[in-house]
Amino acid sequence: MAERRAVGFGRTAMAMSADDPLAAFDGLERLDDDIAATLLPERPARGHKGTFGKLLVIAGSLDYAGAALLVCRAAGRAGAGLVTLAVPESLQPLFAAKVVEATTMALPEDDVEEVDPEPSLARILDHEHDAMVLGPGLRPGLATTDLVRALIAVPEDPEPSPAVLDAEALRSLASVDGWWSGVARRCVLTPHPGEFARLRAGSGHDPATNGEISEDDAARARASLDAAAEWGQVVVLKGARTIVAAPDGRLAMAPFENPALASGGTGDVLAGTVGSLLAQGLDPYAAARLGVYLHGLAGDAVRERLGDSGLLASDLPDQVAIARRRLAAIAERSRSGGRLGFGRNGAPSEGSDLGAGVEARR
Repeated sequence: MAERRAVGFGRTAMAMSADDPLAAFDGLERLDDDIAATLLPERPARGHKGTFGKLLVIAGSLDYAGAALLVCRAAGRAGAGLVTLAVPESLQPLFAAKVVEATTMALPEDDVEEVDPEPSLARILDHEHDAMVLGPGLRPGLATTDLVRALIAVPEDPEPSPAVLDAEALRSLASVDGWWSGVARRCVLTPHPGEFARLRAGSGHDPATNGEISEDDAARARASLDAAAEWGQVVVLKGARTIVAAPDGRLAMAPFENPALASGGTGDVLAGTVGSLLAQGLDPYAAARLGVYLHGLAGDAVRERLGDSGLLASDLPDQVAIARRRLAAIAERSRSGGRLGFGRNGAPSEGSDLGAGVEARR
């Protein structure tokens, strides 16, 4: 497969060769600017913070405070109207001093920093929200596992809100036999290859049968499809050319290969971005695809400034917002049939080609 990217605005061109190992996957969607632009949620001019979704983030611990903060910042930059961070009550003062735009909610504890699952569940369900992010930076332990299991299984009226499951939530599920059989929520799972292998092992599969899911795109696609069908949930297998698989067999691949993203916390930014889009009303497969693409564009923008190393996860959220603006301009250009660019105030203006850029590394 030959690939050429115009990185100025993330536009992607892919040419499939006859020996492309992914050619066997009928209906594989290769994400690009035009596809991603069609996924953007509406942003009515007269909307307010309630219009654009309420996201509840259950994340963070004393050792991993940064994970929760990155999720919240990314969610805001991706467009969520309201973000609430739920943390163990002994840690609430610490997090309340760190987050600015997000609010905080204390979860009852049965030990210092350890949530009490039953009353915490009640408090979470009593809090109004449109979507959840569950797992980044949570303290490992039986209490966390019990809370994760309860949150994904509990029925709500009329329908449970969708959720992103990441990090400690995934590790908790990997320890529970048949966890997917009792899930009441629509979820997006965002494992890296190691977490994916543990989940597959916990599902009774020998991870070796997945193939080389770090390097082999065909193996990544096949394993993701199998897992999504078995678990009945959308699966985002992170890594170079991230794969997004739906339970009904739909499959998408992002074009990004960016070693600069190999730093701690970038996955938390992705979780917050996807959670934000869920809260704004996108279905899980659409939110996963758009979130992955925005995250990839943001990473490429930072890479263009800093190179292949030195990217910090905290560099990404602002770039997510800029990437969304660019996609919105492409969507507007498509609707108007014109050529739109950006004026000085950041609004679309006539007369510039957003596809312009320089040829990137292969």
